[in-house]
Amino acid sequence: MEKGYEKVWSGCLAVIKDNISPNSYNTWFAPIRPVRLRENVLTLQVPSQFFYEWLEEHYIDLLKKTIKKELGQNGRLEYSIIMDSSHGGSTTKPYTVHAPTLNKKALKNPPISVPIDINQGGSTGRTLPNPFIIPGLKKINIHPQLIESYNFDNFVQGDCNRLARSAGLAVGQNPGKTSFNPLLIYSTNGLGKTHLVHAIGIEVKNLYPEKTVLYVTAEQFTNQFIDSIRNGNQNDFVHFYQMIDLLIMDDIHCLAGKPKTQDVFFHLFNHLHQNGKQIIITSDTPPVEMSGIEPRLLSRFKWGLSADLQVPDFETRIAILQKKIHNDGVEMPGEVLELISAKMNTSIREMEGALISILAQSSMNKKEITLDLAARVIDKFVKNTPKEISIEYIQKTVSQYFEIPLEKLKSKSRKRETVQARQLAMYFSKMHTKASLAVIGNKCGNKDHATVLHACKTIKNLMDTDKRFKKYVEDIDSIIKIK
Repeated sequence: MEKGYEKVWSGCLAVIKDNISPNSYNTWFAPIRPVRLRENVLTLQVPSQFFYEWLEEHYIDLLKKTIKKELGQNGRLEYSIIMDSSHGGSTTKPYTVHAPTLNKKALKNPPISVPIDINQGGSTGRTLPNPFIIPGLKKINIHPQLIESYNFDNFVQGDCNRLARSAGLAVGQNPGKTSFNPLLIYSTNGLGKTHLVHAIGIEVKNLYPEKTVLYVTAEQFTNQFIDSIRNGNQNDFVHFYQMIDLLIMDDIHCLAGKPKTQDVFFHLFNHLHQNGKQIIITSDTPPVEMSGIEPRLLSRFKWGLSADLQVPDFETRIAILQKKIHNDGVEMPGEVLELISAKMNTSIREMEGALISILAQSSMNKKEITLDLAARVIDKFVKNTPKEISIEYIQKTVSQYFEIPLEKLKSKSRKRETVQARQLAMYFSKMHTKASLAVIGNKCGNKDHATVLHACKTIKNLMDTDKRFKKYVEDIDSIIKIK
């Protein structure tokens, strides 16, 4: 005879199966086991914290609906999370730790249960630790973090990306077995780096389902590493990444000025490469132009292939727009696509943004898409779209304003006019870019973050006390903003 909690969960699964794909069901719901039903609280056993957090983030609404259907408005759901501290794969009988009493020690004891209130839409009490740092994590629970629409079918090939796409497809079909390891894709923003590396990951998952693929940004990697240091579980962090068969790290240049993070990535890189695992990285510059990255790591980047993505030509931009509207199931006059392609000629991302804006204006105002409508939208879009300002552009602007050679501005010269120009470059870089203080300092004469802070403070003080200097700052700021 079926137990009460099993009957309730079977009823939930019947609804869940009708609302998600078979693949998602097999991955995220088939491994779940109901363990008890007490006072309208159904307890489910899940394999890991990562598993729990994924359910909470992606399926909480579906779970709320099914639990209410089976148990009524007062129904509640509780997770029993198995955590094995030995890496050996053994489990012990779950016990409940109510959310208000959760602490670091409790979280390290196997296993734990975390109650959630389905009427509140999330878990109660303490947030669980970083999902990437889990003792005894099984490969089956590692989600690749890939965007399904970023596949090769939707990636338009042209002269601008032929080498990178061909190399990416070769890696996708034989990960770790080509000479393209690592594969480094570089370009300015908005030209399709992220799309291409996701496409490679999806190709690998389709051809080799048993392989573990992970896409992660350099910023995410850094934050996970910092968390592992704070929580005292660096071994678990390293163990996690050593399990990956295809590691995709986006924006590797963001590791600049972070020596400890670079060190751990260096050792992970060596481990993965020596074991025949595939590594893919992206950057906004080629290795030879990367600043703030240790030479030994840069040398590793040059082991494989570095391929760039260039600005697509007019015909390729048209093809990209045609693919976009085809996938979205909409129609648009060819002359409108040509106008977008002609006006938005530096970034695929901005070009697609203009296309979406035109479609939105047409839909909201119930107007036909015409050349006149498109022209008005594009003019506003171009006017309101902020242009990216780089540290290099700021340095060049400052050096030209004061007629100081760019090389001298980046040097260690202590001459007053050079120091002041360098400080202005740091000041404007902090104001107009998202770069960290460490990156700014590194690109402005290999200085540390404290020097950058001092420079910014000095510039502000001079602006308050020297009207002539304030005029210099205002002039340079105006020139920078013209970009």
